[in-house]
Amino acid sequence: MYQWILVAAMSNPWAHQVTPSTGSAEAIGGYAAGCLQGAVALPEHGTGYQILRPRQKRIYGHPIMQQYVLDLARQSKKAGLPDILVGDMAMAKGGPFSSGHRSHQSGLDTDFWFRFAAKPLSARTRNTIKPLDMVDFRRNKVNKNFGQQQVALLKLAAQDPRVERIFVNPPIKQAMCDQFGATDPTWLGKLRPWFGHSAHFHVRLHCPVGSKDCEPQKPYPAGSGCGAELQSWLTKPAMVSSKPLPNRMPDLPDRCDILLSNKKQ
Repeated sequence: MYQWILVAAMSNPWAHQVTPSTGSAEAIGGYAAGCLQGAVALPEHGTGYQILRPRQKRIYGHPIMQQYVLDLARQSKKAGLPDILVGDMAMAKGGPFSSGHRSHQSGLDTDFWFRFAAKPLSARTRNTIKPLDMVDFRRNKVNKNFGQQQVALLKLAAQDPRVERIFVNPPIKQAMCDQFGATDPTWLGKLRPWFGHSAHFHVRLHCPVGSKDCEPQKPYPAGSGCGAELQSWLTKPAMVSSKPLPNRMPDLPDRCDILLSNKKQ
């Protein structure tokens, strides 16, 4: 294991990796302390989707994540939805971000905006477009921006068996419970309340077959998650954001050190 202290004079070596590593695709370590071997890049646009912030080059993932994004985009287009907007995935070799995320390190996390694109957007627009909040923070409820298109996309995203969980702002979880809680579908429990996530939702996939060093997350409680657990989240202000990034690198698996140094494994 190794540690780095992040200070202003020290850059993050993972952020400077511009090409994926060689070797078979493997998610290594945990979602918030790992790396990615054999990553693939998602094209900037395709059937039913467009990539946001392309200049940041956070467009990499495990092949199973790339296929998930492509499948979700095709399904959403078939359902009559406008193009979905794909946010951050992972960097070329995964690893810790310098800003924005604690997770997204092993190629199994992707953010999807609740905002859609009714037409093809230029690269300049996709680099500067603003997110659209779905939550009325004063009332701690979804606002008028959260409609049936957002509901349909979330449902499609969660129904896929590759999905381990999806993070949404607590009022968004409540809105989905209000609509589907009576029937208690199995996918509803995958929607996990978490602060932030008011303009996008965060999809996390299960560890893929063949990634022997991938560390799964602790399972969430059984059931729809629409009861007391959700109510405990709703007693807190919806605007509370996630904790700031730590001021040091996480302890990563030894294989990540090898991956970063381009040594053969």
